Formats: sequence, structure tokens, C-alpha cells
Amino acid sequence: MSALIEAQGLQKTFRARGRLVHAVNDVSLAVAPGEALGIVGESGCGKTTTARMLLRLEDPSAGRILFDGADITSLRGAALRPFRARAQLVFQNPFDALNPRFTIRRSLAEPLRNFGIPEAEHAARIDAVLNRVRLTPPEAWLDRRPHELSGGQLQRVVLARALIPGPSLIVADEPVSMLDVSVRAGILNLLREARDALGLAAIYISHDLALIRYVCERTLVMYLGRVVEEGPTTELIANPAHPYTRALVAAVPVPRVEQDRAALPIRGALSDAPPTGIGCAFRDRCPHAFARCADETPVARSLGGGRAVACHLGEAA
Repeated sequence: MSALIEAQGLQKTFRARGRLVHAVNDVSLAVAPGEALGIVGESGCGKTTTARMLLRLEDPSAGRILFDGADITSLRGAALRPFRARAQLVFQNPFDALNPRFTIRRSLAEPLRNFGIPEAEHAARIDAVLNRVRLTPPEAWLDRRPHELSGGQLQRVVLARALIPGPSLIVADEPVSMLDVSVRAGILNLLREARDALGLAAIYISHDLALIRYVCERTLVMYLGRVVEEGPTTELIANPAHPYTRALVAAVPVPRVEQDRAALPIRGALSDAPPTGIGCAFRDRCPHAFARCADETPVARSLGGGRAVACHLGEAA
């Protein structure tokens, strides 16, 4: 199936304290309609910046973004409006995502007005989307304000607001990290149900591999702005090929506290890593690093079955 959204060689640099920071470096990906892609990595790895570029909330420093076959990389202002309606963001923090002075009715009507939906259709659309996110009956919620709702209820409203324009793509940035554990599964199930029912493409941004395994068919692993491994989620987690991916898998909590856990197979922290440049950016934390890792930047090589890894380990001599 052809991709709904595709990124080709995306790069993003920022200037900080007098030097260039490569937040995203040569990231390529594609997501088909109905598919869910996970992007994982530690805080600071570039996953949120990548998502913001895909949504055209940040301008890429280099590379292209194609949406439904059209190049949207250089579009500005009114030319982006049709894309804005079709690509929506589910925010991480529902408490900050809604205007506290707006009723739920007004929060859901706002995007409809912004995208030129006739006012005669508003009530029916609002009722339908509240039913979809299980806030029923709709009339019980319409005149409430955010402070009257729990975190889980607010995130359902945030999801409803993302769905109401009729998007083709949903980007969810840590969609349940601010919620109690008891309500997380319900929100994730709603996202899956909406994707299946509406044929949406979805991109999930997270550091939580357990969440990604539950909702995503494919996963990209990022480290310091680069994709270091990608492939079908279940296979990537069951048999990680990159030392960094192995460390992420090893860090997933186990359900029995008495179970012995081996030490993480990496050292240091992300902030200790060398700046993006020649060589492997992970080399100072990698227990398997050797001379080539400092001299040559690894490029992605296929492992078959839709998997790829950017690592010198295991390459043919």
C-alpha cells in the first residue's frame, strides 16, 4: 500500500550556545493508511522534533515531506490549511491542551469553524465524536469546563477534538504519560478503535516500549537524531539488533519485583554522548564499540523482513 505520509532525509538543526545542534539527522520513514508506527528513544533523541516536522509545526532544515503523494515541505499559511485538517495531534498533557474558559462544546466546535465546516453540521459531529470516545450521553458533557473533568476524561476530549475535523493521520506524543495507570489502557484502546474504524494512519511518540508494542505494527528507534533500528515491533523487541535497542528492551519493567534483573548493557547518559558528526554517536556508551565506530558513521543495512539496523556490529568484513 502506498504511503499516506513519507519523510525523506529529514534534518533539523538548532543553534544553541554558539554551536549547531543536530536534533534530527537524515530521518526517513513512511506510514500507510491504517498503519501505526512507533518512534521510541530517550528524551532528547529527536523523536518529538521529527513529529513536529511531519505535522509542519517545525520547518525542516533539509529533506522532504510528502503527504498523499504531494510535497508539503515548503507550503505556508493558507496553502497548509487542507493538510492541517487531515493531520492532527493528540497532546501529551490534557490539562494544558484545552482552554480552561471554554466549555467542551466550544472546544470541539473551534476546529470545525477553523476548517470551514458549516455550522449546521456542528451539533451532529460533536455528538458523534463524543460517542466515539465514550463520553455518553453527549449532552451530559457539552456544557462542562476542563476543571470539572478528570485527566482520563480530558484526554478523551483531546482525542475527540483531534478526530472531529476528519483527519487521515493522527500523531500521538506520549498520549498517556500524564494519566493514572488505571485509565491508560482505556485511552489506548480508544485510539486503536478509532484507527481501525476510520482507517487512520497513526504515529506514536514514546519512550515506553510496552505502549509501543501494544499499539504499533512497526517501530523506529532513534538515538541523537538518527534512526538506529527499525522493523516490525514484535520482532524488534523480541530480537533487538542494535546495542541501544537492547538496552531499551532491558529497561522495560518486569511484573515481579523479586525477579533478578541484569544491569543495563550500556553506560553513561544521553547527555554524555558525543555530538552528531563522524562516527557512531552511540560509541561512548556502547560496550561493543571498536575503532571503526569512531572513524565511520554506520549506515542502515537490511536484515530482511522489513528490518534494518545502523550498526557496524555484524557487518561483513
